[in-house]
Amino acid sequence: MENDHRPTIPTLYEWAGGMQAFETLFDKFYDKVVVDPLLEPILRHMSPQHRLHVAHFVAEVLGGPKLYSETEGSHFEMIKKHLSKHLTNEQRKRWLHLLLDTADELKLPDDPEFRSAFLAYLEWGSRLALVNSQLDEINEPPDVPMPSWGWGVPGGPYRG
Repeated sequence: MENDHRPTIPTLYEWAGGMQAFETLFDKFYDKVVVDPLLEPILRHMSPQHRLHVAHFVAEVLGGPKLYSETEGSHFEMIKKHLSKHLTNEQRKRWLHLLLDTADELKLPDDPEFRSAFLAYLEWGSRLALVNSQLDEINEPPDVPMPSWGWGVPGGPYRG
């Protein structure tokens, strides 16, 4: 049997620069959020660990270590944090815009493949947060799996 010499495709997490890249991204991003007139009111009471938890969550979703799900929470817990927040699409779009601006400033990879996959996850995740923020109780089982996002397309149509 011959050895397979095809290069290993890195995860989005690896391509972005690993955990330090995500921790720096969300730290700098939340520096902007806390002074943003549209986002500050909804996040003014976030815990000091919020930045790190979000960095670990997104890093895990994009193929990083299971730091969030094994020591900080679960996807179920993340969903619960958005319940009854009544976020607006304008707030969601501002959140996304500030995060992408921060990624540019920090020079996260800007090749079309990475940015397409990264943006696709952020769009998908922020839209789920928007939907969940309108609910008063969770409609998912406690063991709902963590999302897992890669380089490809997510699949078929949304069935909410």
